[in-house]
Amino acid sequence: MITLANLPQNQITTIKLTAVIDTALCVGAGGSDGSLADKPIVRNAKGQLIIPASQLKGRLRHECEKLARGLGWEIFDSPKAETLTPKQEQVDSRFLDEYQIQGYKGYHCLISQIFGNPVLPSRIVVDDLICPLERDDLPEVLRPGVTINRRRHTAEDNKLYFLETSPANNQLEFIGHIHLLPDCPTQTKPLILASLRHIHALGGSKSAGLGWLSWKDLQTLPQDDQAWETLLPKPN
Repeated sequence: MITLANLPQNQITTIKLTAVIDTALCVGAGGSDGSLADKPIVRNAKGQLIIPASQLKGRLRHECEKLARGLGWEIFDSPKAETLTPKQEQVDSRFLDEYQIQGYKGYHCLISQIFGNPVLPSRIVVDDLICPLERDDLPEVLRPGVTINRRRHTAEDNKLYFLETSPANNQLEFIGHIHLLPDCPTQTKPLILASLRHIHALGGSKSAGLGWLSWKDLQTLPQDDQAWETLLPKPN
């Protein structure tokens, strides 16, 4: 007989995300999707606007790398497999023990232990950020653009194109979660929460003012939380 009280507790920690898009969002899809745009916006099977998990995870990894390096951690370079899993003589002696993972060969820096590398699986799962509004509730918005010749700094002939974006200045909310698996390093949660606050835009054409966002009700750790101390590596 199975006793519910004896079942192991769910050790997965979840961080809820709500991104409020302050401008128009441009996340291009591969197919035409029946749109007149040369680069239609990506949607899920229900036709809802999404920010793909892969894009958010990649941007989050980049910000975590910057913060971890600034705090003094040795972070291995990506995206080459050879530099992500270096040899012993290439690793700072302070991290030789901490960067070894039982059951996996080689050395794996703090970022690799969180986000994964060619040898080590990721210890977090990132959801797509989904706008709950139905497709019929959001009008199609086409934004014209033109290809610029980088040498002459002029518009190319016959290079007019159209991007599909979300409606501008509608404060659309995109909702999702980041799930921290039980074997995450102890530094994962404070590092991710701090890095999220450095992400101010997602999608394409950010330099043109698209995709700028703010985080709504993002979880905050108290200043006296001991998790912050784990972000400091061992001294020399």
